[in-house]
Amino acid sequence: MREEPCFLMLNFRSHTPFSPLSLCYGIVGILLVAYIGLIAVVMSYATFTVEFSQSVRNDEATVAVLESRYLSTISRITGTDYVMAGYSKPRVEVFVPAQEVTALR
Repeated sequence: MREEPCFLMLNFRSHTPFSPLSLCYGIVGILLVAYIGLIAVVMSYATFTVEFSQSVRNDEATVAVLESRYLSTISRITGTDYVMAGYSKPRVEVFVPAQEVTALR
């Protein structure tokens, strides 16, 4: 009695062109690249945030310098004695009526 081999039992391989293990390796590789990409995005976002906050601080310092220069100029102008500078008060104040002139003719 000779038994003939069952071809179904011997040829039990999957008919897919790839194995499940290579599929898992591929998925892990894709997830690893995505993870590294997300880390790069987060790090660049943090860098841009720090640069922006530093830029805001620099702009605030520039505005503070300009404000102090403006205020010192205003205090020097308002503290000027115009009589000592050669100006005098008007002798007579005259009212000048406006003529009926339109800007668009």
